[in-house]
Amino acid sequence: MPPGRSDPSDNSSDDVSPSMSMGMHITTFTHEGRFWDVHLEFVEEAQDLDPCRARLCYIPTDQADHEDPVRTAVIIIEPSRDEALQAAGALDRHHLAALLRSAI
Repeated sequence: MPPGRSDPSDNSSDDVSPSMSMGMHITTFTHEGRFWDVHLEFVEEAQDLDPCRARLCYIPTDQADHEDPVRTAVIIIEPSRDEALQAAGALDRHHLAALLRSAI
């Protein structure tokens, strides 16, 4: 299994625990005076032939106990996990900040 990938036996779904990201770390960036870790979370499909669907999960590095991660809706749909990872990696700081603002 490539580094950073979650365990394929993990049966995660749309109902991911709000306190823990199951995804792959994409980057860390600053927004409104805070550092945010950005993770790509894959949403498992029922069939292997379905496209790969993923969302972004933002976790502040100074996260307080009462704070939950901020997640977008499914915004990345690609034929494979590698292509989804490339699409997420292509987002620049301005895109990431706009998506964070839209999800808060």
